[in-house]
Amino acid sequence: MNMTQLTGVGPALAAKLAKLGLNSVEDLLFHLPSRYQDRTRLVPLHALVPHTSCLIEGQIANSSLQRGRRVSLKVNISQNGATLGVRFMHFHGNQTKSFTKGRNIRCFGEIRPGPQGLEMVHPEYVLFDEVAPTLADQLTPIYPTTQGLSLTRMGQLIALAWHELDQKNLRLEELLPRHLITQYQLPSLEDSLRQLHYPSLNQNPDELQNQVPPAKLRLVLEELIAHQLTLSRAKQHHQSLPAPAFTNNQKLEQSFIKTLPFQLTNAQQRVWQEVSSDLARPLPMVRMVQGDVGSGKTVIAALAACRAIDNGAQVAVLAPTEILAEQHLHNFSHWLEPLGVNVIWLTGKQKAQTKRQSLAAIANGEGQIIIGTHALFQTAVNYQYLGLVIIDEQHRFGVAQRHRLIQKAPKGNGLHQLVMTATPIPRTLAMSAYGDLDHSVIDELPPGRKPINSVVLNNLKRPEVIERIHRACSTGQQVYWICPLIETSEVLQCEAAQDTATLLSQQLDNLVVGLVHGRLSSLDKANTMARFKSGEVQLLVATTVVEVGVDVPNANLMVIDNAERLGLAQLHQLRGRVGRGQAQSHCLFMYQAPLSKMGRERLDILRQSNDGFVVAEKDLQLRGPGEVLGTRQAGAVGLKIADLLRDAHWLPEVSEVAKRYASHPQISAKLIHRWLGDNQYFAAV
Repeated sequence: MNMTQLTGVGPALAAKLAKLGLNSVEDLLFHLPSRYQDRTRLVPLHALVPHTSCLIEGQIANSSLQRGRRVSLKVNISQNGATLGVRFMHFHGNQTKSFTKGRNIRCFGEIRPGPQGLEMVHPEYVLFDEVAPTLADQLTPIYPTTQGLSLTRMGQLIALAWHELDQKNLRLEELLPRHLITQYQLPSLEDSLRQLHYPSLNQNPDELQNQVPPAKLRLVLEELIAHQLTLSRAKQHHQSLPAPAFTNNQKLEQSFIKTLPFQLTNAQQRVWQEVSSDLARPLPMVRMVQGDVGSGKTVIAALAACRAIDNGAQVAVLAPTEILAEQHLHNFSHWLEPLGVNVIWLTGKQKAQTKRQSLAAIANGEGQIIIGTHALFQTAVNYQYLGLVIIDEQHRFGVAQRHRLIQKAPKGNGLHQLVMTATPIPRTLAMSAYGDLDHSVIDELPPGRKPINSVVLNNLKRPEVIERIHRACSTGQQVYWICPLIETSEVLQCEAAQDTATLLSQQLDNLVVGLVHGRLSSLDKANTMARFKSGEVQLLVATTVVEVGVDVPNANLMVIDNAERLGLAQLHQLRGRVGRGQAQSHCLFMYQAPLSKMGRERLDILRQSNDGFVVAEKDLQLRGPGEVLGTRQAGAVGLKIADLLRDAHWLPEVSEVAKRYASHPQISAKLIHRWLGDNQYFAAV
């Protein structure tokens, strides 16, 4: 039923609701609370517990303006000899006048430790003289809202939706398989939704949010099944067009293997067999190859490229950053140009004449491997016969961007896609966010590689660290010094790296210090990296631009300054830049004290484990799926009620149930629309 059929909902309000994906009355009923607040009882001031949210009441004892780095309004509340400070950082003149001594006030907010005892900062409040406001008679649901749409109004609209349902004697369609409802003794869909919108008084808000009673499980299972069905549809879509079957004539492929100065590991051989089998089928390959830093994913990509070229097709290699694209250009050119393969470079920053030459070579088929960044899928790029796309660190690309590259395939044809990532993705996330991809894991490092020795150090140890760098470089080793993002401004970040490089040059005046950061030109970055690879630069100061793709086997020591500012996965990626040779390597994580409990826990994980999948699982527990996948993909796991960590054990059963829906396309479509609406686009390409 259309949203504007509800009383009081006009076009303007409907437009605001549409921003939240709410386009029908049923959408409102499935707009579930993100959390709950207990406003049913008052907590005495003497019984307050820090870091909890509660409703309090008392008399205003006094109010004053507090001056510090910024002016704040402090209101002191008293009740039976106990006091609480209430602080406002943003306020206006009339507000300050309203907090008169002796008036009664009721506040709801989080209790925090403050400079002068416990306090509430920016609580919701109401002032009253004699008659106290009525307490809520049930837990208060907190709904996701948007600008111009208050929480109160959202609650009213949801109540209106239920009223409309009851008045017209309508029923929500049951789409969950009967055997699941019976097996787990689940309530009906309507009962489940009502219990979540209007929870009973005896329920604990935290338990209601974090635990899964039957009413919640009913909806969790339905939502997870809807997501699995969407991923299945995406896979069908990927494979709806025919793709060229790349037969194994082994000409270029075998020549490439013979030139390699090492043998493929067992894991590489297994993964190549999986990729090879996919390429030989007349259906588009959609395979993700996961492998820890240094495991040899690029060799698999090069083998796949050889297979495509042997079959007369072009290959596009898409990287998220120029520095990673340049590393691929170096590897592919070094490996394949001696075998007669023409490798083309295409980025947005190329000079006009060079770009014209690249575009011409791509269009006439002379360019066999085309390497670059987002420029690869621009309108002006026309491939003669694109057959394989290799996408590195694919979670950094938006879905629409990848889709535009896939559209470069010959008319009526699909494309083989090989997606690589050095970000280990826990199985839970892989099943839920990338379930449309086949998965291969290179779970073995090349022989002879030694585990990196990781040490966590207080920044006060800086002089000893500088002395250690001096000793390492005097024995012919090379060193990275990483400066993480200090401000959101790239300019300030680069200035910090420049300052560090200048300081280290003064303290280590016998060493050649290089500097790489995001604001350098591609040429300057490439020149500095080339000097570092050749050994001319002994100490490389860099921002996190060296996180991926840089391979200098002689660099055996890395120092990461202010390591507490970076995420686990990023720290693990950076650490992987060392340990690429045969010698023992070390990574020093320096932190600025005091270190938070979570900061200590994160750095301890890195100190204890070199296994990317262990690190990734811990990262998932600490930060949640949206953060681990990166902001671009957060929407892809935009679950309303299910939680990938809490509900992971249901995924195998959910996956099996989703397969049974294949023979019921109409029910599948209804379930997908109910839970994803129009947001299913992310998985449909």
